[in-house]
This record gives sequence, structure tokens and C-alpha cells, in this order.
Amino acid sequence: MTPEYRKTLTQMMESQAYRELAAAQMFGYGLQFIPDLKSLKFLTWHVTEEMEHYEDVAVMYQSFTGRSVEPMVNKRLKEKPVPFAQSWYELAMAQFLYDRGGFWQLKDYEACSFQPYRKVIQKIIKEEAGHQNLGEKIVVELTKTGEFDGVKQTLFEKWLKLGMLSFGRPGTPGNRYAISVGLKKRDSGEIMQDFVSDIKPAVRACGVKFPDPAKIGLECPADLDWRL
Repeated sequence: MTPEYRKTLTQMMESQAYRELAAAQMFGYGLQFIPDLKSLKFLTWHVTEEMEHYEDVAVMYQSFTGRSVEPMVNKRLKEKPVPFAQSWYELAMAQFLYDRGGFWQLKDYEACSFQPYRKVIQKIIKEEAGHQNLGEKIVVELTKTGEFDGVKQTLFEKWLKLGMLSFGRPGTPGNRYAISVGLKKRDSGEIMQDFVSDIKPAVRACGVKFPDPAKIGLECPADLDWRL
């Protein structure tokens, strides 16, 4: 294992730990907005699942580096906190876009050349796959009531950005290196396209539109297909 491979893998683990704990905290805060028992039970389970995924990554990190990932994650969360949803509608939007973005990001590591990381990622993907469509379903249903017409575009843009930031910047030397040694399969720009294509039906159903990525602070490939 070269120093560059070890450094890249360590960064991947740290980023994954940050995303898992950030998601757990965000969904945990959002429990206060949930209007019915069925949804409350699901989101409570979802928070627990995110915490278990954080623990899986933390245990792997400790074994790999010999140190705890917690100080780094807590520092990063303090410096770059994921915003908390302020309503049931926004929480559903976050589950739809932030959680979905994380799922697509994970898919790119499912054949990772480092076997312990591959094993953890495959476990998380299997568990995440069971609820990928729930946030989308709730957002579409709530949007169709017309009650959220005044905020739907703003919240869509907010959580679209946060979901797509999971993929990292496209076309970087770090991307190329990770691909060359089998740590990931494809460049971030290709994952962005899969994510955008995946959510297009819901985007159409909600009557929102994709924003100019530059205006919301996203760096994307120039040829990314946003057409609805």
C-alpha cells in the first residue's frame, strides 16, 4: 500500500463518517416535525440506521489508522454543519435529495479495491436500498396539494446542492488517482449525471426546475444533461 493510496483511503473513510453522522443528526432533529405515527416510526428507525453506519465506518477507521475518527468528524461538523430541516416538507425533501445523493455516492465504492471498505459499503448500500424512494414519494404527494408552491423551488435547490456535494468535484487529480487504483469506479461528474437522471421523474412531478449550477455553488461537467 503506497502512501498516496493510504492517504486517499483515509480521506474517503473520514468523509463517509462525516456524512453518516451528519445525516443521523439532521434526521434526528427533524423528528419533531413528523405528523403521524407511521412516519415517526420510520424516521426513528432511519436515524438508528444512520448511527449504525457511522459506527461501522468508525470501527473500520480505528482498525485502519489506529486512532478514533470522532475528533475529526466533530470538528468538521462544527465547521461545516449540515443544515437542519425546519418542517415536515423540508425533511422529506432532505430525505429525497440528501439521502439519495449519499446512496449514489456509495454505489461508486461498492467494488472498492480495499476489501474492508468494500465490505462496509456493500452492507450500507444493502440497508439503504430499502428506503430510497420514500422521501421522493412524500415530497411528490405533499407538493401536489399546492400548499408548498411558495417554497418548493427554494427547498429543492437547497437540498439538491447538498445532495450533489456528496460526490465531490469532478475531473480532479484525486478522482483520477482513486479510479486508477480501484478505490472508486468513475469520475464524480458521471455519478452526478446518474443522480440527476434518477430524480428527473420526481422533478417533473413536483413542477420544479433544475437551477443553473453555478448560481447555487455547484461545480458540474459542462455537458451534464439537465433536460426535463
